[in-house]
Amino acid sequence: MILHSNIKFLRKRKNVTQATMADSIGISRSKLAGYELNINPTLETLLSISDYFGVSVDMLLREELEKYSEFKLRELLETDQFLRGRNLRILTTTVDATGRELIEVVSQRAKASYLAGFADPDYIGDLPRFSLPFLPMDKKHRVFQVDGDSMLPIPDGAWIVCEYMDDWTAIKDGEKYVIVTEQDGVTFKIAYNQIRENEKLLLCSGNPLYKPFEVAVSDLREVWRYRLMMV
Repeated sequence: MILHSNIKFLRKRKNVTQATMADSIGISRSKLAGYELNINPTLETLLSISDYFGVSVDMLLREELEKYSEFKLRELLETDQFLRGRNLRILTTTVDATGRELIEVVSQRAKASYLAGFADPDYIGDLPRFSLPFLPMDKKHRVFQVDGDSMLPIPDGAWIVCEYMDDWTAIKDGEKYVIVTEQDGVTFKIAYNQIRENEKLLLCSGNPLYKPFEVAVSDLREVWRYRLMMV
């Protein structure tokens, strides 16, 4: 299986022993040795291995990495990091006095300047903010106000709570997302993931009067997954 050879190949490329890697991801050396031979890791361990090497699970499972030249491999890994939306920037956020992250509110008016200010701590710090204790503390959330009727039955002016996506390859077909792009600013759409095929997202509206359109991954700046509408 490709996964087993990829784990061994990436470990040797990183120039670490089985004991060192095993200790870093919290497993025994003997388990890691098994993973490099013919034993499949649990999903939790697979995610830890993915994070340890800085590559996607999809790449670990699908790409026979040792067949590439070093130059091509570096290019492939850098592209994988880019498509996941990582290493682009650090998300600007706000916290309360205890260090808990707050939920910033982006109104229709604020959306007009969001593209220019989303990475500016002063801009984000000036947004209204609050907390919702029932939301997971290990996720970053932000509220956006819907603009227009393209996502009916969610109406114009509705407030939606969204969760920050740091891995764009994890965008799920048919789910709703707030997409921030260089050309269109902040848009709320139903997304279909074509990143692996052609490095694009297909964005559709809930209202059939609006035509679908594609956006290139290179134009993406932020992606937020819709969680709930505030009444």
